[in-house]
Formats: sequence, C-alpha cells, structure tokens
Amino acid sequence: MTSAIDRRIEAAQRAVMAETTRLHAEFGRTKAHLKYDGTRVTPVDIAISESIQRMITAEFPEDQFFSEELAVTDQPIAVTARFCWVLDPIDGTNNYANGIAYVAISLALLENGVPIYGVIYDMARRVLMHGGPGRGVWDDGHAARACSEPPHANSLIGFHSPVEKSYAAEGKRLIEQFKIRGLGSSALHLAYAAVGHLEGVVEHNNRIWDVAAAAAMIAEAGGELHYLTPAPFPMKEFWLKSPRVQYIAGNAAMCAKLHEILGR
Repeated sequence: MTSAIDRRIEAAQRAVMAETTRLHAEFGRTKAHLKYDGTRVTPVDIAISESIQRMITAEFPEDQFFSEELAVTDQPIAVTARFCWVLDPIDGTNNYANGIAYVAISLALLENGVPIYGVIYDMARRVLMHGGPGRGVWDDGHAARACSEPPHANSLIGFHSPVEKSYAAEGKRLIEQFKIRGLGSSALHLAYAAVGHLEGVVEHNNRIWDVAAAAAMIAEAGGELHYLTPAPFPMKEFWLKSPRVQYIAGNAAMCAKLHEILGR
C-alpha cells in the first residue's frame, strides 16, 4: 500500500513538472515588478503558484499550503496540519525576467513542520532534483551525493552578496579562499550542494521558501546544513515578513572551514 508520504511525493513531482512548459514558454519574455519587500515578481510566478496550489489542495485538502506569492498578512499563519507545503514558484525571478536560465521551481513537503521531501526543477539543466530522509537524493533520475572532498582553493562555493553591508567582510574572506558561484537562485545553491555540483554554500539572504525543499535533501545526501540564525524548522508559523535565514552547507569538513572563515 502506498503511504501517505509517498502519495504526496508523487503528487509533488507531478505538480512541479506540469508547470515546466509554462516556465519555459515565458522565459525572458515576461515583465517583473516590485513587491512590498523590494523583491520582484512576474505574472508567471503567480500563475505557477496558483496552479500548483490547486493541484495539491485538490488531492490533499487537509494539508496546509504556503507560497511566497500568497497575499501578505498582518500576522503569521500558524502551522496546524500534520502535512504542509512550502512553495517558491520561481526562485530566481530576476534571472527569469532577464533571460538568465538559473531558475528553479522549489516545492517542499513538511511533516509536523520539518522538511521531509524536496522537489526542485532546475530550468538551466531541464532536470528534476528531489529527495528526502530515508528516500535518497536524485538528480535527473540518478542517485546523487554531496561532495566528499575536503575544502581546497578550487572548491566551488555558492554565495550571493549579502543585503546587509555589515556582512561584506565575510564575503571578502570567502572570495579570498574559494571559487565563488552566485547563480541568482538560493534553492539551486543548496540543491547543487546536495547533489555534488557545488562543494559548499554560504547564504545571508534566504527566506524559508528558499531553503525548505533543499533542506530536506542535504543530510540524506551526506551533507550538513548549519544555521547562523535561529533554525526555521520545525516551522511553527508561516509569514511573508519573517526574518532572513542565514546558513552554511557542505560536508562536515567544509562546514568546519566555513565556520572558521566566517568567525561564527
């Protein structure tokens, strides 16, 4: 008999893959506008969000569904259901509107507020990455693992320039130590660390929808995720105005080295 979790995993993959035609069709053609928080959104973000929500809630009406593109609320929404979903319909909206292909659809399944499976469509490579505890991690249908090598000067680190200038010195130290890749999609950074395309990640600017899906994958793949701000999981409430999440990720040796470089 298919378990409640397996049924949701299958539905998540169907829902995400159903939106890839729309994603590719409007790539580089749609217009972005600013939201309340200074980030950008396009009509495609909203259309994908609404479509995936319809598909998931029709099949699992008892679950809660949260998305970056929900209407802003004055207060956080309490997580009360056993299962809930966290969606970023287009992670990398600036890239998407400007014709840069590092873009992802990122959907996480949480149980009791903890990510248990992530499904991430990588538009640049046209592949699906997915996985979670006890179920393996998969990159385009192939079992994948985090990089096992110790850190070295040519290690590739996913890193976006921090919003707060107070963290600029940390960026300088990272650039002096490693090869940096700033892809414009935080979900891809962490997922790439899980499947071995990047050796490490340092992020200052994430929100819970940026990290939830790949957070379900990284430990299963042999990597680690260390939060530099209070851990967002188990998620007890969802709020679009929630504080930013900062973290480092990679194998144990990489995480130790990143802590040393950052000094925290």
